[in-house]
Amino acid sequence: QVQLVESGGGLVQAGGSLRLSCAASGRAFSNTAMGWFRQAPGKEREFVARISWSGGSTYYADSVKGRFTISRDNAKKTVYLQMNSLKPEDTAVYYCAASLGIATVNPGTYEYWGQGTQVTVSS
Repeated sequence: QVQLVESGGGLVQAGGSLRLSCAASGRAFSNTAMGWFRQAPGKEREFVARISWSGGSTYYADSVKGRFTISRDNAKKTVYLQMNSLKPEDTAVYYCAASLGIATVNPGTYEYWGQGTQVTVSS
């Protein structure tokens, strides 16, 4: 079992920054690949970024590439999403997720999910 708790969401103006955190507990975090997804009202959950268990491999959705950075601190059992140059279209509930296998852009490859944190970007 892996328990995930996101934090760091909020209201920010366009062009601003936020850093989301996802604290994990349970099974060995350092062996788990992690991902961030988001879901806007009326839309499907979409992939944002993922990171390998070691942190050595990352992958981003085209919509956030160059603006968002995913990272992890295995000693703290925490994964981060640094979001810069935020746009109104980034407004969504952001979820972190844990994969026991190979983490991909498909939400179905993640077994555990946090409760989500709201990010609202005003224009």
